[in-house]
Amino acid sequence: GKVQRDGKKPESCKPILKVEYKTCKNSEPFVVFSGGLSYDKPCRRPSLTIMHGKAITVLEMDHPIVDFLTLCETPYPNESQEPYAVVVLLEKDLIVVDLTQSNFPIFENPYPIDIHESPVTCTEYFADCPPDLIPVLYSVGAKHKKQGYSNKEWPISGGAWNLGAQTYPEIIITGHADGSVKFWDASAITLQMLYKLKTSKVFEKQKTGEGKATAEIVEEDPFAVQMMYWCPESRIFCVAGVSAYVVVYRFSKHEVNAEIASLEVRLQYEVEDIITPEPETNPPFPDASSQLPSLKSLSGSTNTVACEGTMKDSIPCLSVKTRPVRMPPGYQADLVIQLVWVDGEPPQQITSLAVNSAYGLVAFGNCNGLAVVDFMQRTVLLSMGTLDLYGSSDPYQRQPRSPRKSKQFAADNFCMRGLSNFYPDLTKRIRTSYQSLTELSDSPVSLELERCKSPTSVKGSRKLSLPTDLKTDLETRENSFSRSRSSSVSSIDRDSKEAITALYFMESFARKNDSAVSPCLWVGTGLGMVLILSLNLPASDDLRQSEPVMVSPSGTVLTLKGAVLTFACLDCMGTLTHPPYEVWRDPHSADDGEKTRKRKLVMHSPSSSQDMGDHQFAVICSEKQAKVFSLPSQTCLYVHNITETSFLLRADVVTLCNSVCLACFCANGHIMTVSLPSLRPLLDINYLPVTDMRIARTFCFTNEGQALYLSSPTEIQRLTYSQEMCDNLQDMLGDLFTPVETPEAQNRGFLKGLFGGSGQAFDREELFGEATAGKASRSLAQHIPGSGGIEGVRGAAGGVIGDLTRARIALDERGQKLGELDERTASMMASAEAFSKHAHEV
Repeated sequence: GKVQRDGKKPESCKPILKVEYKTCKNSEPFVVFSGGLSYDKPCRRPSLTIMHGKAITVLEMDHPIVDFLTLCETPYPNESQEPYAVVVLLEKDLIVVDLTQSNFPIFENPYPIDIHESPVTCTEYFADCPPDLIPVLYSVGAKHKKQGYSNKEWPISGGAWNLGAQTYPEIIITGHADGSVKFWDASAITLQMLYKLKTSKVFEKQKTGEGKATAEIVEEDPFAVQMMYWCPESRIFCVAGVSAYVVVYRFSKHEVNAEIASLEVRLQYEVEDIITPEPETNPPFPDASSQLPSLKSLSGSTNTVACEGTMKDSIPCLSVKTRPVRMPPGYQADLVIQLVWVDGEPPQQITSLAVNSAYGLVAFGNCNGLAVVDFMQRTVLLSMGTLDLYGSSDPYQRQPRSPRKSKQFAADNFCMRGLSNFYPDLTKRIRTSYQSLTELSDSPVSLELERCKSPTSVKGSRKLSLPTDLKTDLETRENSFSRSRSSSVSSIDRDSKEAITALYFMESFARKNDSAVSPCLWVGTGLGMVLILSLNLPASDDLRQSEPVMVSPSGTVLTLKGAVLTFACLDCMGTLTHPPYEVWRDPHSADDGEKTRKRKLVMHSPSSSQDMGDHQFAVICSEKQAKVFSLPSQTCLYVHNITETSFLLRADVVTLCNSVCLACFCANGHIMTVSLPSLRPLLDINYLPVTDMRIARTFCFTNEGQALYLSSPTEIQRLTYSQEMCDNLQDMLGDLFTPVETPEAQNRGFLKGLFGGSGQAFDREELFGEATAGKASRSLAQHIPGSGGIEGVRGAAGGVIGDLTRARIALDERGQKLGELDERTASMMASAEAFSKHAHEV
């Protein structure tokens, strides 16, 4: 601390909690300590101070320091310790500082300690993906990494790797609350971050005065990632955000400066009142000529009705950047689609998302309805309420309703509904709350009273208080489930919202009498209804950019028990049929000619060689049961009621051991697998109870019998239900070094110090100099010439003089040999010192 003038006390300083003093042979010693800075700055960050001679370096840390340890060449304090690094354990990180360079850079950490840099909101897991993806993502991710790391390798080794026999690549994708998306290499038992994408960069930064506009949607984290869809083959990536937007990304290895195209979609459940003017609105399925809306203009988008007054209408929640944006290599925004406010009601958050690169379409839905967008022509193809999708095929014969009288209630209750989409296990209870809130009466007073009674709504608050008693939650959902599936038409008529919960693009049979497959969009709803939309694409690829795409309901409606979770298609042999995709090509490559610019599509159409019978199986799983339909006859071949007392949080159709099965994770903690297409139970294990909403939000299955979830805010837990993986697990696990006590330094003998391979260097003067050993006796090394050697004195052998003469000659010869030994020892010491120096360099 500074010494104050006028006799005042010195500045008060923070305590020094730890000091380490390390010696060096060829330089000043190092003094390393934590703390000790003055309190003069209120925002002073935790610090580590390194003193080396007269140089003092203060390293400020992002998090409080827990402990630090200096790494030295030798652990023994009685030797020159030669420190080369300092390991600093922070509350939320671990860093290693390189002491061998004057600017003290840090080492690049090979271990991911920043999974929770921003809270994880969703996860996706891909096993056995294309092998070229990991090096490609790593190469573009390396360009974005921070500069200034030490050029040396990570100095700590805690064990040895065993990669085992597993060879297929695995990628984990995590979406975060700040809008970032991270791609991780999870092959074998590694976890290494490959690439980070910041989705918030497509939007303008919010000014402090504009916070109220978004506060009605999301109080915090307006860019939080809610859903992700990735096609590894075409490298198309799609993100749905909490503020009711969808961003379509394309992958490119080239940097580009471009404007971000954007569309606005008006997605509303209620039909407008008769009083409301409707001439400007388009019909649900307009002609081909009217299906070419331009990009977003100042007046809004297609299907937008201008509204006067202060009520918010036809405006999105966030503002997309209008100026050209520099996009580095990697994923680059191709199109931003935003839902807009309607008559003072904020847009509902997105509950389902699907993309197909071969069709060039993205589909997404919420509790109001479904939207389909052509991201190649950048036009809105379809935007209609769920009820309108049925047409005359609605099994409950519900009628479209006029807008509710209490608009404010819908806006207030939106946040509760929207945040529940982060928690899949609450969607059903949230869904049935719409029914319970509207069953009593449509008067504003009754609605407000019922909303106050509802356990999930929070009046006057924008945050959702999540229940902890999941058993009560389960019972509530069971009661509401039986109510929602009751045969009372009036009850279902009042269930004003039917959310779109699952979407799937596929080459399939849209109708019973179809003879060939065609592009289809399968739509699953929260009431267990499955609709098939027929997609009419241009016949040739040359016309794809100019000819419009037509979307129309096929009239096919299938039913299940519970909200639909997932779809899949099998061919007639029971093999999984993948949706078609476009082979990736760089959209900004400069050396592409006309031939290579053509789209290369991979279609997985089922075999048409059979003249008789059906050609395709459709697998549909809801939160209660699974069904397999034969297409095109639409005959239900197999039904399996997966759970009666609980509900599924996640279901995925995965490949395992060259076969295919349906993997399910239940809210009661059971993991179950079912064979396909026969739906025979293969596995039912009580794995873990869902004690945390984080588990429900992040659990996902992938191929080869693997799954993952976030067991804590900072940890990804991987698990396997494959016997082959279990058998190979021990070969994959690494061998950890066991900590041991540092042995005491051994006493060095002269010869061991001389010939040993240690790095300790000895000085010849220190070993043999007069300062250490004292002056040698001159008689020992003095040369006294004799008279003819030993033969000359043989005659006097019997006398005393002869004995004395022999002793003197022997001493003379011994002195000569000692002198030679001294010279030889000095030579050996020089060579030993050189060898030690080279050994240290090696």
